[in-house]
Amino acid sequence: MTHRNFITWSAAAGLALAAAVPLAALAQDDGTATIAISEKEPFGQYVVDGEGMSLYMLEADTQGGDGAEAVSTCTGECIEEWPVMTATGEPMAGDELDASLLSTIERDDGTMQVTYNGWPLHYYHDDRAPGDTEGQGVHDEWGGWYLLTPSGEPIEDEE
Repeated sequence: MTHRNFITWSAAAGLALAAAVPLAALAQDDGTATIAISEKEPFGQYVVDGEGMSLYMLEADTQGGDGAEAVSTCTGECIEEWPVMTATGEPMAGDELDASLLSTIERDDGTMQVTYNGWPLHYYHDDRAPGDTEGQGVHDEWGGWYLLTPSGEPIEDEE
């Protein structure tokens, strides 16, 4: 969904709602999760959602693949700081991303969390606009958080 289509519905109501609803929520209002690529120095290219919001992996999670099932360890208070990227339908990969690396896992609450290259994907609560990467290299009580390259590897260089 583009903002232009949303705003033509009602300019005043659309602008008021757009100001009140986070971009990530608008991107997923129909249940379709899309990932894409953005680029920023010093990281180079990294994975974002369809609205350009940065996505992170947690090193404490279990990466899926090669027979292993992806497992997200982020629950409770962790989810407040690191909201999960969810989808109700099949997630979609943007240009230059490998769609075969995109999947979902079912969380304990029944929601489907999007994964890329087996890593469960998260947002960071301090990222307010597309291009923000405040979560890169954060080390907190849950572990280390990193952006992912288009090939699905953690970017461990810190900002």
